[in-house]
Amino acid sequence: MRKSTPKKRIILPDPKFNDVLVAKFVNNIMLSGKKNLAFDIFYEAIDIVSKKIKDENPLDVFKKALANVTPSVEVRSRRIGGATFQIPSEIPAGRKQSIGMKSLIGAARKRHEKTSGQKLASEIIAAYKEEGAAFKKKEDTHRMAAANKAFSHFRF
Repeated sequence: MRKSTPKKRIILPDPKFNDVLVAKFVNNIMLSGKKNLAFDIFYEAIDIVSKKIKDENPLDVFKKALANVTPSVEVRSRRIGGATFQIPSEIPAGRKQSIGMKSLIGAARKRHEKTSGQKLASEIIAAYKEEGAAFKKKEDTHRMAAANKAFSHFRF
């Protein structure tokens, strides 16, 4: 769209926990429009998390895990005078959340467990404990931004 920015869509909260963050996460899990299956996967994962981490609320564990894998800076490529520089820049809040969700789901899909719910649960627990593939991806992103701090004066 050339003239106006698109309107932000309102996402309704999920039926079980009445939380918008859960609904957004389920929308990211969903493939081919199969939302009920995505909800089943998420709720199965939350049940497994509640069994493995007994003293905490499973929704709080999920939120803490998501916060642990959410990066605050990223590097963007910028071509200046024939050379391409990786320029570190702050990430807007909505994109931060989106990147965190996608990295958590992507890392869960690459795990080797039997069901999708078990994969997601083990990745959530790993992220909660500040380990696992999604947390490593965030650390790598921050490390790359720190290494390219010298080019931050090229910021757009």
